[in-house]
Amino acid sequence: MRLELASRAENVGVARVAVAAFAGPLGFTLGELEEIKVAVSEAVSNAVLHGYLGAEGTVRIEAEAAEGALELVVEDQGRGIEDVAQARRPAFSTDPERMGLGFVFMESFSDSLEVSSSPGQGTRVRMRKRPTGNPGRQ
Repeated sequence: MRLELASRAENVGVARVAVAAFAGPLGFTLGELEEIKVAVSEAVSNAVLHGYLGAEGTVRIEAEAAEGALELVVEDQGRGIEDVAQARRPAFSTDPERMGLGFVFMESFSDSLEVSSSPGQGTRVRMRKRPTGNPGRQ
């Protein structure tokens, strides 16, 4: 699945629903689907709020079933992250109004998380999650 959305807060819900609909037949439990939706919400919200700072842009979402797992990529062409290691620390945020737990949730709700970013060139978040509830279904 490939989806491109305008970098608007109202599209976070669209991303959640689209990825959950794609992941549903892959054998995830309802709890796991909720975790996937939270992880996607955090990744897309980060792109909208931090990547584009409310400016116009595009958030790309790719989902693929690969080797019995869900592979997700959320990507923007926004301002990027100067220090990815620092950004992944709990409670770190460039916005004092935010809790700084986005990457914590993404990491907690996925089996693996990779973040690549370059200042001025955007950010790419790759998550992988394998269903535990019904691993034989696809």
